[in-house]
Amino acid sequence: MLPPELPPLPALTRAEGNLVDAYLEAVDLLGRVNPARAQDTYASLRAAQALVGRAVALRDALELMHQRGESALHTATLARALRVLDGERRTGRVTLPPARRS
Repeated sequence: MLPPELPPLPALTRAEGNLVDAYLEAVDLLGRVNPARAQDTYASLRAAQALVGRAVALRDALELMHQRGESALHTATLARALRVLDGERRTGRVTLPPARRS
């Protein structure tokens, strides 16, 4: 049995696609660095080192959009793309885990 098909990604410019990709990659790395969720310092260190490159990619995507005259972010479209790419689960790793009840 095949898994259910994901909805299609909305139409994005290449720069918007790069923005979404770089954002999610940065979020994934931030989730690995999150001190409330991380397991060891070495993995967190490696994620923090990689985060620098993802931040540059994020900046470059936004810079390209700005240079092309794309002055507005189409938040509804970008949010749909993020949801299709599992953005809700991925961004959840950046937040604090629920408090333990004693």
